[in-house]
Amino acid sequence: MTEEEFTEFYRHSVHRLTGQLYVVTGDLHEAQDVVQEAFVRAWGHRRSLDRDRAPEAWVRTVAGRLAVSRWRRARTAARAWRRHGDRAEVDGPDPAPVDLALALRRLSERQRLCAALFYVCDLPLAQIAEETGMAPGTVKAHLSRARAVLAQHLDHPSEPREHADDLH
Repeated sequence: MTEEEFTEFYRHSVHRLTGQLYVVTGDLHEAQDVVQEAFVRAWGHRRSLDRDRAPEAWVRTVAGRLAVSRWRRARTAARAWRRHGDRAEVDGPDPAPVDLALALRRLSERQRLCAALFYVCDLPLAQIAEETGMAPGTVKAHLSRARAVLAQHLDHPSEPREHADDLH
């Protein structure tokens, strides 16, 4: 892929990929960061990227793996901080009705990835299986479980804490 082709590829796919990774990560800034990092890596491989071999799938896969790596590092750091850090009390966020981003965070990592690739990226099951390394039946199972969780949380949005306490 030439520099001009890569520039055109970037221009046409960066917003779509950022949106897709936002659904997976639930954090717009994180999605922007991992997509940009994936494009930087793609730039280094641009001569071997071929438009016919789905460079967007390559960038999406790299960005997804970067997001998972960052999430794991953050989780490890949070565990270490809890073990060794100061235990200052911090008020949590104001509980508001559940929206799609909050409902997606309730899904497991694989369920969220499969749902994002299927519903946001509009990829067929076979391509999701290929990109994620999962069997097609496993992808179907994750999508089914994701739909069940999303339906439960989107049909019954959470009440603000002060009202929820009144119900008990």
